Amino acid sequence: MNYFHYVVDEEELTIEKLLRDKWKIGKKTVHQMRMDKAVTDPSGEPVDWRIPLPLNAVLHFHFHAKSDYEQDDVSGVNILFEDEHIIAAVKPAGISVHPNEKDNGGTFMNAMMKFIATNGGEYVEHIHRLDQGTSGIILCAKHPIAKSIMDRKLEQHEVTRIYHAEVEGVMKRTKGVLNYPIGRDRHHSTKRRVSPSGQKATTHFRVMERRSDSTTVEASLVTGRTHQIRVHFSHIGHPVVGDTLYDGSPTEDGQYRLAAKKISFEHPITEKPITIEWIV
Repeated sequence: MNYFHYVVDEEELTIEKLLRDKWKIGKKTVHQMRMDKAVTDPSGEPVDWRIPLPLNAVLHFHFHAKSDYEQDDVSGVNILFEDEHIIAAVKPAGISVHPNEKDNGGTFMNAMMKFIATNGGEYVEHIHRLDQGTSGIILCAKHPIAKSIMDRKLEQHEVTRIYHAEVEGVMKRTKGVLNYPIGRDRHHSTKRRVSPSGQKATTHFRVMERRSDSTTVEASLVTGRTHQIRVHFSHIGHPVVGDTLYDGSPTEDGQYRLAAKKISFEHPITEKPITIEWIV
């Protein structure tokens, strides 16, 4: 069983208000938690959901939720941040975020499940994803409430994600905004393309370093479309180095040069600003 504790920091707060109004948890989840008597005091006694809680009261939230990823050791996955609500780790280039089939191992989430289980946990779910060839930070939730809150923050563009990419050619502009809608490529099942009928997609960028034949840029996503950075930079004639799907020149190791380097957000429970950075 998974659980976390919460210290009441507002007057006239009931469990109902905490879940529905402050954390905006869905009705189905709230109902199930009520039926499960999922909120207790430190002694394990269920707490009345209708009575205002005293300041500094300690609540324990219990969950029966389990993730069904198989446990697997995956080289290169390393933990950058962890508390009882969220965990962030680095996904190496070349592995998928999660299995495509139930019995498929060797993915980032298989490694995260192994880490969580080793430390007594049963639940971990990714908040966002990275392409298989993209390395970098992935944020995960350690219980369903954190998952629900972070999903909403991501949808409302309250999570800032910063990427570094080496793109082909020398970019003239020092910074800019790429605002091109992205849709599916009708001739390639896994490929995307800029399309007037596609979904809105916005990427901000600034040049970090120029070389004789390539440019390193920092890119931040306003939206999070599939392959967004790769599609946008290819569209303006500067594909990511090594990204052969989008006309980049191949690299010796077969990987393309795109990494998720930083993620910033308001913590789902403490509401404190959090920035996690991967420095190599």
